[in-house]
Amino acid sequence: MIELKTAAEIDKMAVTGAFVAETLATLSAEAQPGVNVMALEHHARALIDERGATSCYWDYAPSFGRGPFRNVICLSVNDAVLHGLPRDHVLADGDVLSLDFAVSIDGWVADSAVTVIVGDHPDPADQALVESTRRALDAGIAAAVPGGRLGDICAAIGDVATAAGYRVNTDFGGHGLGRTMHEDPHVPNRGRYGRGLPLRPGMTLALEPWWARGSERLVMDADGWTLRSADGSNTAHSEHTIAITEHGPRILSQTPR
Repeated sequence: MIELKTAAEIDKMAVTGAFVAETLATLSAEAQPGVNVMALEHHARALIDERGATSCYWDYAPSFGRGPFRNVICLSVNDAVLHGLPRDHVLADGDVLSLDFAVSIDGWVADSAVTVIVGDHPDPADQALVESTRRALDAGIAAAVPGGRLGDICAAIGDVATAAGYRVNTDFGGHGLGRTMHEDPHVPNRGRYGRGLPLRPGMTLALEPWWARGSERLVMDADGWTLRSADGSNTAHSEHTIAITEHGPRILSQTPR
């Protein structure tokens, strides 16, 4: 079931989204060589407590993970791309770090992810990978217009990946959200234009293109959560929470301009 949100409810999600964006910006800046990944997790917990927000990850126990998840942010390093369980790892120059963060404030959720390259010596191939997910996110957002179809968003994202030479896995992708973190519909990162659900004002979606430099297949760590590229190649992940409005797409997971 898809719940259409009112303009007032979308505004409330944007309040949550602004906090999510601010937190990701803060933690991304702190992700420097020599910093332990767990320090980012603990700072995220402190920021959530200060804001009076509620983590969407803590105690989360879906069918695809070995629950409950007992952290407040997913931190995925290098070949890890999704559901990265924070661990004792000291970041090194050139590490590729994806930060995925979702909270609820006053009953409304926002979810966003960014990928950063740690330090001052990025691999150009990693830079191209990260930028491709950002371009794909922009393309997916641009396609999120009333009167379109869900497949338009999926196809726009997938076209960017294909043009850049990356392979797309459709097992995990974007999703609806609102009062909870995961709602209908599933939004895969590949699709067909003109197909799928009609896009209507009031729909709120998390769009999240992700892929690896090599294989599209994933393997899971022994922790039961962290998903990595099957060939060990580096990965990237970009995500925004958006709303479809009568005037076009609205990005909710960004700081107010």
